[in-house]
Amino acid sequence: MVSGISGDGMAGGGAAEFTAETTLAVLREACAAAGLDPGDARLLRLGSNAVYALAGRPVIVRITADPGALEAMERAVRVARWLGEERFPANRVLPAVTQPLVVGGRAVTFWESVQDAEEYATLPELADLLRRLHWLEEPESLGLPYFEPFTKLRASLRRLNGAAEQDVAFLTERTDKLEKEYNRLDFVLPFGMIHGDANVGNVLRDRSGRAVLIDLDGFALAPREWDLILTAIYYDRYGWHTREQYESFVHHYGFDLMNWPGYPVLADIRELMMTLWMGGKAATEPRAAAEFARRVEAIRTGGNRADWQPF
Repeated sequence: MVSGISGDGMAGGGAAEFTAETTLAVLREACAAAGLDPGDARLLRLGSNAVYALAGRPVIVRITADPGALEAMERAVRVARWLGEERFPANRVLPAVTQPLVVGGRAVTFWESVQDAEEYATLPELADLLRRLHWLEEPESLGLPYFEPFTKLRASLRRLNGAAEQDVAFLTERTDKLEKEYNRLDFVLPFGMIHGDANVGNVLRDRSGRAVLIDLDGFALAPREWDLILTAIYYDRYGWHTREQYESFVHHYGFDLMNWPGYPVLADIRELMMTLWMGGKAATEPRAAAEFARRVEAIRTGGNRADWQPF
């Protein structure tokens, strides 16, 4: 159930610029509607979402940057409640609060805080969670969409405000090429429910020390290879994981994606998605603009990705 409070109900153009100041105003109005105190709330991150920790109780508030994200957040709430029924270790939505709320044209959701100090789990724990998740049979009532990578890519291309024409042309041509290669892939893992952004950054350790899955708004139906690709390229292309860490992930999940013939194509697609996401931030963030330029040049020239910076 969604409740509109102010703004244009996610119509698209009515949302204000996404900044710490504007999201704080959204936070205050949403908390007032939910009966929560936003005083002394801490902004934890400002990216695809503004994420706030409330001071008075263990609650996390997420505010979407995308004014069109209401449907995804409604789905994330349904997924979280279903995972709770399944006793799956994942982030829980705050009970007894009607959500998502719509404030200032943005979707707002309320979550139980996993921990007091941010501590990430390990790759073996991520693998164990994914293996368990992939065994679950999701109900149709979740309304999971099919994962459409090229719909996402083309939407990201349209958001490249201020990018050089030659870069946009190159990235568009690469998208077209990869789509043809993707359509020829022969996936070997079962088709079904995926997390959609499975990486060690989305697995936190809760107050009891248990690893739990967070960021549930990307759940979709797709070949399960999509949930393994980020860990593989973080090791193989960027060096963000060691060989030992990656091998422990493979051992716990039971499948090495890098031995699959379609791995290079999937890796190129996911890398392009990461690059275009960075490009969407480049117009307003100088650090993101420099990183976007670095990534485009490496892709264009086949250069080393070892100096790519995680965001």
